[in-house]
Amino acid sequence: MVSEFTQTLLGIMVAVIMLGMGSSLTPRDFYLALRRPYGLIIGVVSQYGVMPLLGFILAITLVLPETIALGVLIMACMPGGTTSNIFTYFSKGNLALSVLMTVTSTISGVIMIPIILLIYASALDLDIPREDIVKVLFVLLVPVAIGMSVRKLNANAGAVMEFVGSILGVLFIALIAVTWVPANWQFLLNTTPATYVASIGLGLVGITLGYMFAKALKLHPRNARTVALETGIQNGPLAIAIVVFTFPPDQQQAIMAVPALYSLFIVITSVCVTLFFRRANTAAEQKLPDSLL
Repeated sequence: MVSEFTQTLLGIMVAVIMLGMGSSLTPRDFYLALRRPYGLIIGVVSQYGVMPLLGFILAITLVLPETIALGVLIMACMPGGTTSNIFTYFSKGNLALSVLMTVTSTISGVIMIPIILLIYASALDLDIPREDIVKVLFVLLVPVAIGMSVRKLNANAGAVMEFVGSILGVLFIALIAVTWVPANWQFLLNTTPATYVASIGLGLVGITLGYMFAKALKLHPRNARTVALETGIQNGPLAIAIVVFTFPPDQQQAIMAVPALYSLFIVITSVCVTLFFRRANTAAEQKLPDSLL
């Protein structure tokens, strides 16, 4: 269960994060992306094809309780988060593509997330408040639209918002570590190991599958790294916000377990993957053209 103060703080932080996400783009960016939509299509397929299927497989193979399984599905159906943009930069990936994929998957998520959740939740015989989730997603898209408008009117103000949103994405994880984890410590001690396997595996396996998918399509190594990170790094703050503002307090603790643990472990996973990608930057890769998809 989340206290009223923490719930309000989480809501404000998520709104600012989404505002920063919108500030990273202008309508012209979407126009340029649509001229070469291959990368964006791959990103949407990865986010709403690969990850939900992975979450479904984890839910049924790990034999999770219904509330935990629901948390896995919600986390798996999330769009990319601003954290993926940060790790793409440090991995020497394609940052412009990463930002476009993140925002595109976020906007398309208003339609895709409820549909995919309905499909997989029905397969697991789980009940989800689809209408409430749609309402939350629509409300969270408002800051994205505001951020894009600010960026169009004033590039400097937009850049500041983008930076603040990225920083808050990291601080959000810290907030979960210092508030939710201690408050639910006994629950975390008593929860099954399968919950931790799902929380870690969702990110680690997701990044691996995204990279394999990109390599199979013979993408440029920079773009392959970007697709991998965008696939496995989901928007944890958005998942937690959906749980907090959609489900009753008596269900929040269990449903939020995987999104909260995922948000903590994905940082460690992403750091390790980033170090691996940087070391894999071979001389052969450097000879390839430094172009977009």
